[in-house]
Amino acid sequence: MKKLKPYMLLILVVIADLIVFAGSPDLGKVILKSTGTNFAQMLGVIPPIFLLIGLMDVWVPREKVIKFMGEGSGITGVLLAILLGAAAAGPLYAAFPVAAIMIKKGAKFTNILVFLGAWSTMKIPMFLFEMASLGYAFAITRLLLSLTGILLMSWLINKLMSEDEKRNIYAKHSDVARG
Repeated sequence: MKKLKPYMLLILVVIADLIVFAGSPDLGKVILKSTGTNFAQMLGVIPPIFLLIGLMDVWVPREKVIKFMGEGSGITGVLLAILLGAAAAGPLYAAFPVAAIMIKKGAKFTNILVFLGAWSTMKIPMFLFEMASLGYAFAITRLLLSLTGILLMSWLINKLMSEDEKRNIYAKHSDVARG
């Protein structure tokens, strides 16, 4: 049973799909197709992301990350987190392994939160599409509101979390836990 524990969510999804299929074959076919499509999409995204984080882990020295995104990085760290998040490609679930590497390399907690926020809401291709489709005013307003929200939420989350909670996160993902 312990060997199955990491796969329990997948097993539950398959069981739920099969139950729906047994009760309503037409709906079950749609759900099974959707599950298969989502699984195939994840298989297309996850391997390149793991390759990227493997290269990042090997090629980017911890000292550089600490210098540019660590505790003393100031506005440079925030701007770099925004740029990395906005320029990244792929779904949000791909950002979390990258964030784990950033933790391991010593990035400041708020910069990691800013990176995740930028990845989820400030994608450059999305901004360009919004400018072309919805107009400059809308696109720039949404981008500025998103940026404001990301910065406020990152600051608030950082303030609301205890130092022990943050230390536990770093200890879980780092070779060397930060103090």
